[in-house]
Amino acid sequence: MRFASRLAAKDHTLWGQAAEEESAKRLGWVDLSHTSVPLVKAITALRDELHGKGLTRVVLCGMGGSSLAPEVICGAAGVALDVLDSSDPDFVRAAIDNDLAHTVVVVSSKSGGTVETDSQRRAYEKAFADAGIDPRERIVVVTDPGSPLDQSASEAGYRIFRADPTVGGRFSALTAFGLVPSGLAGADIGALLAEAESIRGELAKDSVDNPGLRLGALMGVANLAGVDKLVLCNAEAAYGGFGDWAEQLIAESTGKDGKGVLPVIVESATAPNFSPSSADEVLGSFGPGWLFDDVRTKSGWGVSVDASLGAQMLLWEHATVVCGAIIGINPFDQPDVESAKAAARGLLDGGGAQPQPRFSDGAITVYASPGWLSDGVSNVHDAITELLAGLDHAHGYVAVQAYLDRHRDAALADVRATIAAATERPVTFGWGPRFLHSTGQYHKGGPSTGVYLQITSHPERDLAVPDRPFTFHEFLIAQAVGDGQVLADKGRPVLRLHLDSPAHLDAVRQALQ
Repeated sequence: MRFASRLAAKDHTLWGQAAEEESAKRLGWVDLSHTSVPLVKAITALRDELHGKGLTRVVLCGMGGSSLAPEVICGAAGVALDVLDSSDPDFVRAAIDNDLAHTVVVVSSKSGGTVETDSQRRAYEKAFADAGIDPRERIVVVTDPGSPLDQSASEAGYRIFRADPTVGGRFSALTAFGLVPSGLAGADIGALLAEAESIRGELAKDSVDNPGLRLGALMGVANLAGVDKLVLCNAEAAYGGFGDWAEQLIAESTGKDGKGVLPVIVESATAPNFSPSSADEVLGSFGPGWLFDDVRTKSGWGVSVDASLGAQMLLWEHATVVCGAIIGINPFDQPDVESAKAAARGLLDGGGAQPQPRFSDGAITVYASPGWLSDGVSNVHDAITELLAGLDHAHGYVAVQAYLDRHRDAALADVRATIAAATERPVTFGWGPRFLHSTGQYHKGGPSTGVYLQITSHPERDLAVPDRPFTFHEFLIAQAVGDGQVLADKGRPVLRLHLDSPAHLDAVRQALQ
């Protein structure tokens, strides 16, 4: 079949006729390690200019691939980048209130119409204007040529980096979306591209030694055999955030048509789901220096990927599209992401029925999708117990979705391991709304084996979205409710716990214990 060489030549027929229209315009990523090199000089020059003006703090407003790649690049480089990828008003306010005088903001949206990013941009524009600062001196835009954001930013006089339109968002790590914020923050983006370039030749070879073919074949063949979870561990904590980036790449690319690979990011090699594992899991590690041989897999499937960061990114992108070809899906579309966006927009516009609570338990109001929660349940502990009791113990998984401030409430992520140990099933943890641009596609388009626990809260204080008829909190709740409605329409069990305030989060943690 010569898959690798045909992919390197951008052959859009590799995923079948139904995928050809989309894949024909989504293969620019295969040679970005070469074609993106001219960007380095322009980004470095802008960084020097900004530093000369004392603008040393970089904030990135973006979602999905637009934010996750820069987060891992800067984390690996040890440079500071504040990623604003939330609609939570407390989170947004904390970002804006922090050192505005030295802040430059990168507004990053491929489509140019991402509501979260548009809202964040509006909030920063107002903050700059209120402080007597010209937003044109502080805002840098990254978008596709001709997008609505390109047009509005041009009219406003912002600096604009126009990205390669032949690259989809989750494959955009080595485009302007990944390089501009990372380079402005101080990462060596030239070295990152060189790392990717060092492996590009190997990935183009039609050889059994091709690492992209080997990894993609492992994921795809295991999936066909019913081993459809990929549990990932960061070897020696080499690349903080890489798991989240790989998660959105794999889940959003493969989770459709009732198929897909579910990435499960674990805290360590001794964490539940990795040790012990289950029979439907491939175990994987990424990063230098850790041998996989000392870990036993219950399924018999395991892999360790040892490479530099730039090479890792290109390798996993290749592997993901190889896996897609094997399991028979189009890895470049995301048909179910838009459904949640549409549901949220409908709620904000006053359309659609507002959910009715099932009961209240102290400071927690409980909502449940139809058809699974017993009428006699009247407390949070019993509701959680019944949700987890519905798990398929051969292939089921639990998705915890926290629509909260992911910095202030970071300790909540510990419940992933707690639930995994109690259920002996794979458990994922996602911060809303960022996971909607990641595993959100898998939840709705992948196998119907998940149960979903949403956690929402009133904020400490709401925040208006300038020149919009909704607040950040109203938008965030619409996103949670909208996604829950789409999941419910697909027959997925959804339990939502809504807190009177973030101060009551410990009550949820205790219930989950």
